Amino acid sequence: MEIGIASLGNLAKLGKGVRSRRWSSYDKSGGNGDSWPIPAGTTVMLGEMQGAGCIRHIWMTTTDGNNNLRRLVLRMYWDGEETPSVQCPIGDFFGLGHAKANYFQSLPLQAFWLGMNCWFPMPYSKSAKITITNDSKDDSFLYFYIDYQEYDKPLEGVGNFHANWRRELVVRKPDRTNLNTTGDDNYLILDVEGKGHYVGCCLHIDTNEPGWWGEGDDMFFVDGEKWPPNMHGTGTEDYFCGAWNYNILTQTYCTPYYGYSFKGNSDYTGKHSQYRFHIEDPVYFEKSLRFSIEHGHANDRQGDWTSTAYWYQIGRSKPLPEVGTFEDRLPYAFGGLERWPGKDRRELPY
Repeated sequence: MEIGIASLGNLAKLGKGVRSRRWSSYDKSGGNGDSWPIPAGTTVMLGEMQGAGCIRHIWMTTTDGNNNLRRLVLRMYWDGEETPSVQCPIGDFFGLGHAKANYFQSLPLQAFWLGMNCWFPMPYSKSAKITITNDSKDDSFLYFYIDYQEYDKPLEGVGNFHANWRRELVVRKPDRTNLNTTGDDNYLILDVEGKGHYVGCCLHIDTNEPGWWGEGDDMFFVDGEKWPPNMHGTGTEDYFCGAWNYNILTQTYCTPYYGYSFKGNSDYTGKHSQYRFHIEDPVYFEKSLRFSIEHGHANDRQGDWTSTAYWYQIGRSKPLPEVGTFEDRLPYAFGGLERWPGKDRRELPY
């Protein structure tokens, strides 16, 4: 029993003590009403597994109308834990930012418009529970598959899968200089304690400020490091494996490990999305990890930044950050600029 990415070379290897299982939203009456209602103000149990096992694939679909991809919140609990190890709006979990459907493909996540897929292995030793919450005033619905394996005994030497969504309306400090020698004002993507390894993130940016926002350095502070950390990068588009502003006037692109999956406007305003997965190069930590990135050079840009981080760990000592209310998660659009700080306000071009 091994988890990870199967290769063609070992695909013929037979399993031992492994049973394939599935939870899905199929119509148990034998009809074709294969979606589950997710009524306003409710939490619905999608699946609850007992014993040792591993989730191998998740497929879901719903609608992106009326910000539904931010309406539904996905949570996962391993081995009887009281607070979730996964806590994300459903669209953001699958790499779709801004509550918008999109086409993109990476190795662990893909979306074909609203056919959303996750291939991260999610092992557990005693139990697993997956819920979806609709904390808004409007009803919703969900189609889903959760394909998993039951094991005779738990896997050894593995961490629990984690994913968490964050959002911050980042702003320039009025007394800022052209230097950043602490990282204290960076946009925070992940801050955890325990032992594990980070395996990637999706980052979504929405800004009404013209000009290039991608000069911010990435900084990994491992096990309590002080600035400068050992893993200090050179720029946002560099961390996401691109270059030269993603040649932003032309097109999006997707690869197995990195991509620029949603393109805004030619003056750099509007909504943008990028992803980077550390499949071949996880970032390991023994005690803690704090991963942040500057919003522009030395944090000289402003905008609405959201992200989902993915990692494996054991010994988590504190709950994940909450994702706020449905109203807290709404993307910005026309009429939202009164909430934007700063003097250089203008109407968003979408």
